[in-house]
Amino acid sequence: MNNENLIHLNKRTMSERREIARKGGIASGQARQARKMLRDEMLSILEQPNLRTQICNGLIEKARKGNVHAFEVIIDVIGEELKSF
Repeated sequence: MNNENLIHLNKRTMSERREIARKGGIASGQARQARKMLRDEMLSILEQPNLRTQICNGLIEKARKGNVHAFEVIIDVIGEELKSF
């Protein structure tokens, strides 16, 4: 992007600023709505007991093979602190 083409907000008219803010607000609302839909879909999928078991088993297997991040996630999920290990 060419910075020379950018016009700072303080050099725009009040109506231009208002329009830019309105468009930003609309885009923000759409992004929030999309994240909420994705979250709701993921939660409904995770309600399946077999799937949760498979995910937990996969996470444990990764930790067993030395994946430190997987181990940290397990510790976080069970509510323990890493210091106690």
